[in-house]
Amino acid sequence: MTNDQTSPPPAGEPSSPRPTLAEKASLTSGDGDFVTTALVRVGVPAVTLSDGPHGLRLPKEAGDGGQVDLHSAAPATCYPPAVAFGSGWDPELAHRVAGALADEATAHGIRVLLGPGINIKRSPLCGRNFEYFSEDPLLTAELGGAMVRGLQESGVGAALKHYAANNQETDRMRVSADIDERPLREIYLRAFERIVRRDRPWSVMSSYNAVNGVTLSENTRLLTGILRTEWGFDGIVMSDWGAVRDRVAALRAGLDLQMPGTQGRTDREVIAAVTDGSLDEAVLDTSVERLVRFARRTADADRPEPRMSVEDHHRLAGQAAERCVVLLKNDDGLLPLDPAAGSVAVIGELARTPRYQGAGSSQVTPTRLDTPLEALRAHADGARVDFAPGYTLPGAGPAGDGAGGEEAEEALEGDASLAGTAVRLAAASDTVLLFLGLSVHDESEGFDRDHIDLPEAQLRLLDAVVAANPRVAVVLSNGGVVRTDPWHRTVPAVVEGWLLGQAGGGALARVLFGQVNPSGKLAETVPLRLEDSPSHLSFPGEEGHVRYGEGVFVGYRGYDAAAREVAFPFGHGLSYTTFAYSGLRVTPDEDGARFAVALTVANTGTRAGREVVQVYSTGPAGSPVARPPRELRGFTSVTLAPGESREVVVHVSRDDLAHYSEREGGRRVEGGDWGIEAGASSRDIRQSAVLPVQGDPSHLTLSGRNTVAEWLAHPAGGPLLMKAFAEGRAATGGGPGAMENPAIRRFLAGTPLDVIAEFPQSPVRPEDVVALAERAAERTTDSGARQRG
Repeated sequence: MTNDQTSPPPAGEPSSPRPTLAEKASLTSGDGDFVTTALVRVGVPAVTLSDGPHGLRLPKEAGDGGQVDLHSAAPATCYPPAVAFGSGWDPELAHRVAGALADEATAHGIRVLLGPGINIKRSPLCGRNFEYFSEDPLLTAELGGAMVRGLQESGVGAALKHYAANNQETDRMRVSADIDERPLREIYLRAFERIVRRDRPWSVMSSYNAVNGVTLSENTRLLTGILRTEWGFDGIVMSDWGAVRDRVAALRAGLDLQMPGTQGRTDREVIAAVTDGSLDEAVLDTSVERLVRFARRTADADRPEPRMSVEDHHRLAGQAAERCVVLLKNDDGLLPLDPAAGSVAVIGELARTPRYQGAGSSQVTPTRLDTPLEALRAHADGARVDFAPGYTLPGAGPAGDGAGGEEAEEALEGDASLAGTAVRLAAASDTVLLFLGLSVHDESEGFDRDHIDLPEAQLRLLDAVVAANPRVAVVLSNGGVVRTDPWHRTVPAVVEGWLLGQAGGGALARVLFGQVNPSGKLAETVPLRLEDSPSHLSFPGEEGHVRYGEGVFVGYRGYDAAAREVAFPFGHGLSYTTFAYSGLRVTPDEDGARFAVALTVANTGTRAGREVVQVYSTGPAGSPVARPPRELRGFTSVTLAPGESREVVVHVSRDDLAHYSEREGGRRVEGGDWGIEAGASSRDIRQSAVLPVQGDPSHLTLSGRNTVAEWLAHPAGGPLLMKAFAEGRAATGGGPGAMENPAIRRFLAGTPLDVIAEFPQSPVRPEDVVALAERAAERTTDSGARQRG
């Protein structure tokens, strides 16, 4: 659409009025904080947007003094944030919750929810980790993709965010994430690619940061070259709020919608650029076409009438929270507690003033809030439940729990006095449930954490309580991992409760009393020390740049490659029952595009339970490619009664074994014997098998600058070079060649072929190298054509 013309309508459809240049420019920015611009005259509706990764957040007006209130203007169901959902390993549940989010969005006239967030947890210090699922791109893609499908199948668009490499809050508006191509492709873009190709989100939100020096909003390579040309994305790219610096440059790069609105300022910039010829109007027209299609898609989507009640949504939030609880440790079967007998000391302000969501733009005003203390008392059926706050939470006054004002007065006496009262209660009780965790002051959007330790007052309380009564189960509430060493060695039970949403208190009570068998598995590693984190020495960077120096060795990939001891590994999570694995079989499909990993899982304990079976791969022995010891390739779950066994099958795509080769300019599967493993965590491998895999042909264009090793590894170049060496020796009457001597062959492996050709004794001459390169290219082209045929 150029010269103020719209594209011609399909045959049989009436033509729309033609937008003016000013009208086209107006579509490229918002009409307010959370609404796009409508063009009533040409039939383009406005689109209402809302934050909503784990619950609807309707924006409020600025309060007294112009201060923005980040809570929702209306109550909405607060589901567990992504940090908890990641530990559920349950795409079907994520799909159901996304459908419920769409239900509430429709009731409020919201057409697009700003989420899910699928950035990778590169460092445990990232202040926004509570909004992201995992340190692993496959798990992230499966959960994030399920949410995209759940939203859009219910007629509400998803805004996949934050694209891309948005892995810290420090200097988040400007910092350049400097990343080599392989980790960029394999780790930080992989989940985006998988979801865009498979689940077709209606929009993608670009992030604040730059990648390799180019701001995302102006990054043509990422917004157009990779996202649209390579992956086939057909939706719009919108900016994160306030992320655009140069509107005209962003438009050229492929950023369609700037948010929030700029009261016409950037529209005038676009008009001026088109008028003076510095912006081709065809570029504007391309974005306008996408924006019109997006607006009409959201308006015409089939949205069922809201059908779930507030109580139905709260119940679903509770089911989701149950799935997300991770039992990290349970020595001597301390848990579950008997709800009908004994005395339980509930200690910790977080038990009655829970943290159930993160801080920042995702804050939801819940429809109701279940606290762990109230829920424990409600679920106790004869057991006595007493409470002591033990410590205060910064910025959180004591909330009444129905026990009168005595506890509220205690909370004002100071942590020392509160701790003394808590210790006396612990000594007088059969078992202690000690609630520890982080406050909103410790982690939030907008800043990164300085450490991963629990507050000092809580650690002192823990030591005193354990000394008074060793029967302690620690229940954690946190949006990012916390250091558990050395204290986790001194307590018999540890429960990771993350941030569990508005129904998390009831979910914790049901798990602790055994009405629900925990089945959560860690979606990120819990290190012994912050210093052990693979990103530690290059986070958060300096002077506007952060170097991703760990490469592909992110999270468990890095801990495992360095053989570092960890507190709790990726994928770990216990149950109140036990499971045995047997009979692993790996069967490729006929065309070799996928392979099925089948095994039998048996419940060998006394309770019904759910087990998450994780499938990992290990690369071929002797591979020149730097790889982690294992990488997650698929997972499934199975629920079994005591004594029951069942076969489970995980399908893995052969393409998922590929690494990104910068030299070859694309993804490539390496041939050889691959290890296929099934386990209960990345460090609890139960079964393994060997899978022979035929490698992809090399598409490397050889030249004299390639080393001998690279020539010999090339399917066409290797045989040609060996033949040339043999013929060259024969022509000169030479004896056994260098390539037959392992020591010399290794010595020469890293030497470019054109350097070897310059030596007088070389069996190949410089002119031979040119001819060999041409013949290798011909054979590579012929081989590729035969494979395509």
